[in-house]
Amino acid sequence: MRRTTGGGRALALALGLVTAGAGESRGLQTQALIPAPVSVEYPSGGPFVLSGSTPIIAESDDPAVARIASFLDELIGPRTRLLLRMPDEISRLLGEPVETGPPVRLRLADRRDLGPEGYELTVQASEIVIEAETSAGLFYGAQTLRQMMPSVVEYEAALIPPMRIPPARVVDRPRYGWRGAMLDVARHFFEVRDVERLLDLMAMYKLNILHLHLTDDQGWRIEIPGRSALTEVGGLTQVGGGPGGYYTVEDYERIVAYAAERFITVVPEIDLPGHSNAALASIPAINCDGRVRPPYVGIRVGFSTVCVEREETYAFVEDVIREIAARTPGSFFHVGGDEVRELEPAEYAAFMARTGAIVAYQGKIMVGWDEIAEADLPLRPGTFVQVWRPGSEQRLPHLLGAVEAGARLVLSPADRIYLDLKYDEGTPIGLDWAGLNDTRDAYDWDPETYLEGVPAEAIEGVEATLWSETIATIGDIEFLAFPRLAGVAEIGWSPRERRTWDDYRIRLGAHGPRWIALGLNFHRSPLVPWQGRRR
Repeated sequence: MRRTTGGGRALALALGLVTAGAGESRGLQTQALIPAPVSVEYPSGGPFVLSGSTPIIAESDDPAVARIASFLDELIGPRTRLLLRMPDEISRLLGEPVETGPPVRLRLADRRDLGPEGYELTVQASEIVIEAETSAGLFYGAQTLRQMMPSVVEYEAALIPPMRIPPARVVDRPRYGWRGAMLDVARHFFEVRDVERLLDLMAMYKLNILHLHLTDDQGWRIEIPGRSALTEVGGLTQVGGGPGGYYTVEDYERIVAYAAERFITVVPEIDLPGHSNAALASIPAINCDGRVRPPYVGIRVGFSTVCVEREETYAFVEDVIREIAARTPGSFFHVGGDEVRELEPAEYAAFMARTGAIVAYQGKIMVGWDEIAEADLPLRPGTFVQVWRPGSEQRLPHLLGAVEAGARLVLSPADRIYLDLKYDEGTPIGLDWAGLNDTRDAYDWDPETYLEGVPAEAIEGVEATLWSETIATIGDIEFLAFPRLAGVAEIGWSPRERRTWDDYRIRLGAHGPRWIALGLNFHRSPLVPWQGRRR
C-alpha cells in the first residue's frame, strides 16, 4: 500500500484506508455456514484479502443497500465513517492518489431465479460480489460472508488484521418464507434493548419473523392510546410479582423499525379471548359482571376470558387491533385463541370469527394458535394456523380442513422447538411439561413429515417459541435460545437434502468462538464438539 503523509495520512486512517496491523487470519469458517446454503463451490485460485483498506461498494441508490454496506464496513472496522465512495472520489478528498484493496460489491440485479430472499455470493482474488434481486437477499448474502470471516470480527474494539477468504461461489435461497422466533414479553417483561439484542442474533442466522407475545394473564405490555388503564394497571405485574413494564408507542415503533432494518417482520400478538386477566384487571366493562379482576402473577392457564356477550368487549378489541395495526407495517396480526376453557365452542367460534373480521378490516392477515382450526370457524383463505400442540395426529382432520379452506400452517411443535423447555434434567431454568428438548431434538426433524398427510405446499414455515415463565434476563433468553434457535433457522432455510445431524453438529461447534466473541450466553450442549473456550 502506498503510504500517505501529513494530513493525508490522518484522513486516510479516519477513513480506514490504512491497515493498522498485518498478519494471517486464522480459523476461517467457510465450511461451517449456518444455515447450510443450497449450493457451495470452492474453485481453485488465490484468496481475497479483506482488510481495513477494502472498499465496500453499494452499487445502488437504495438506502437499504447502503445500510448493508455499512454493516460490513463496521464488521471489518473499526471505522469513523462508511467507505461507500469509489476510490477516485476518496482520492479527491485526500488530494492525492490512494491505493485501496480489491472491492466488495453489493449489486441489485434481475435475479428472479433467486426469489425475493435469495442471493449469489462470489469470492475471488479480484473482488467479492454479492448479487440479489432484493436488498433482503443482499443482507442474507452479507451474513454468509460474515460467517466466512474469522470470529475475531465480532469483537467490537478489535483491530482486525488482513483476512484471507478462499475463493467460493454460494448460490442460496430459503426453503420457507416464514422463519421465526417468538418472545413472550408478557409473563416477564423485557426491555427494548433486550429485544434488539435478540433481533441481532436472529438476523445473523437469516430468521425473518419476530412474533411478540404482548399480552397474557400476567401483564399487558403495549400502550394503547385511549386505553391507558391497560398499561397503568395491567402493565404493572409479572410472574412472581415483579414490577412488570410495558412498551410505549415510541418503544414499539423503535422495535419495529430496528427489526425492519434487519429484514425481520414483527408479528404482534394480543392473546384473546383467553389468557386475558391483565386486560380483565384493567377494564371492568369487558368482564361479564362489570367488575375488575385481581392481578395474577402465577403460571396457571385457561381460567380467564373476556366477556364475549358484551359489545364493550368488541369495542375494546377494535381499539387494540386498530392502534397496533397502524404501527405495524407487516402483513400479520396474531390473535392467540389458545387454551380457552371458559367458553362453549359456539361462543369461542363466534368471538374468533368476529375478531378475524376486525383484523381483516385493518388490512392484516389473521394468525392464531391451532385451536382456531378445531372451532366451527369460517377461516378466511390465507389465515395462518400456528401448530403448537404435540401429538397433533388427533387434530389432523381439523388441520386438513383448515388447509382445504385455504389456511397456511406455521409449525411450532412444542416437543421440538419450544425453547422454554429444558435441555436436560440438570437445566437450571425452563419447563418440562412437553418433555426435555436437547439440541438434537430441536434440529433433527422435518416440517414436511411432521404432520402426515398435510401437503408440503401448505406449510409456510417454522417458528421457535420462547415462553417466559422461568426467564427474566437477556442472559436467560440467550441460554434457552442458543444453540437451538440456530438449528430452527437451518430447518427454515436449508433444503432438506442439505441437512443431517452429523454434519450440522460439526458446523455448529465451529460457531462457538463466534458466540464467545459476541458475549453470547449459550448452552454448551455435550452433543456438540465446540471449538474455542470461555475465557
